[in-house]
Amino acid sequence: MSSTQGGSHSLAFRVMRLSRPSFQIESPLLVDPIDLLTGEDLFDDPISSSSLSRLFPSSNLTNNKSNESDLSYRHRFQLQNPSDSMGLSGLLVLPQAFGAIYLGETFCSYISINNSSEYEVRDVVIKAEIQTEKQRILLLDTSKSPVETIRAGGRYDFIVEHDVKELGAHTLVCTALYNDGEGERKYLPQFFKFIVANPLSVRTKVRIVKENTYLEACIENHTKSNLYMDQVDFEPTQNWSATILKADEHHSEVDCSTRDIFKQPVLIKAGGGIHNFLCQLKQSPDGPAQIKVEGSNTLGKLQITWRTNLGEPGRLQTQHILGSPFARKEIELQIVEVPSVTLLEKPFLVRLTLTNHLDRKMGPFEIFLSRRDLQEEKAVMVNGAQTLAIQQVEALSSLEFNLNLIATRVGVQKIRGITLVDHGDNRTYDPVPDYEIFVDLD
Repeated sequence: MSSTQGGSHSLAFRVMRLSRPSFQIESPLLVDPIDLLTGEDLFDDPISSSSLSRLFPSSNLTNNKSNESDLSYRHRFQLQNPSDSMGLSGLLVLPQAFGAIYLGETFCSYISINNSSEYEVRDVVIKAEIQTEKQRILLLDTSKSPVETIRAGGRYDFIVEHDVKELGAHTLVCTALYNDGEGERKYLPQFFKFIVANPLSVRTKVRIVKENTYLEACIENHTKSNLYMDQVDFEPTQNWSATILKADEHHSEVDCSTRDIFKQPVLIKAGGGIHNFLCQLKQSPDGPAQIKVEGSNTLGKLQITWRTNLGEPGRLQTQHILGSPFARKEIELQIVEVPSVTLLEKPFLVRLTLTNHLDRKMGPFEIFLSRRDLQEEKAVMVNGAQTLAIQQVEALSSLEFNLNLIATRVGVQKIRGITLVDHGDNRTYDPVPDYEIFVDLD
């Protein structure tokens, strides 16, 4: 939609959106006359199919060339070629209007300023800008080098581009300041309004399974055309690492090498098609201690790029995705390593790490295996002294040590009840989570 202000003007703007063309679809339904008289199982009988040309000597399947010179158009609703059933005429149609403009696309417009008067105009200063609810973006300004003249009936053409980053109403403002045929300085503004819609909706869900964090992302297509996802990547914050999980696919070596070069895009169908992505997140062990102490739950953001049927590109970036806030741990005790083979009634060492997340010294500490049920005999016990004394741990640092254990039962057993006591603060921390091992015979 366009509008002008003021009286009569020699100049006028004409705006056309530059975008990829679309396929021209033939709306009439084309048929083959044979289908009206025979069934689908005609070709199952070799005798009947061999006599098809004798029964229908003028059919399109046997004689298409006879219809090419037919000026009566009596065969215009008949299939001349099997590919005609697709409805594609082989022609491409240029955009007839602004059409739907979506967030993440590049708005490109061909603008022509026409001189419809009988006199040439001089010293034309042209400006083009995009106005949104939040800002004004200058796309073209010829103030420093005005167009010298535009002859009668002539025009001056230019192209502007703008990366669409906001939703809602947009206005393309085109203005011209010029001297008309009588030498009068005139100002011409014209406005072209359009709406920017959201092409996608992204729904996320964060799940925590034991030590792992998983991010589910569901992407839904709200446009009227298919979208081909070139890239769906998760950009984690500095204290996280991310891996996109995909289903196992079995391909030949040739297919694998080809897929490495030509990445197959993910199709999301038009009008509500969806696709789900799964990402595994791991917290970096060498991340800043201050971040862990504050319990920041910012995971990162999704980076999405796509193309439409004819290659029109688009790109979106989500807002920061938040996970479940983790509790602040001042002192953390973890099992970091166990032997690959554990034998029955043979001592083995378990490596543990004691981390101090505070900015002051903590300790001394004492470690032991607590008994939750005194009547139940433990499958894994301490070998030797029942308590282990640990020295003080410096601020924002960690200490590694070994705990000597012994297994009394075969099979899958659990190391449970490793408890930490801080004698400096007279505080007992929660036991370390149970850790499964397999105990084998000699």
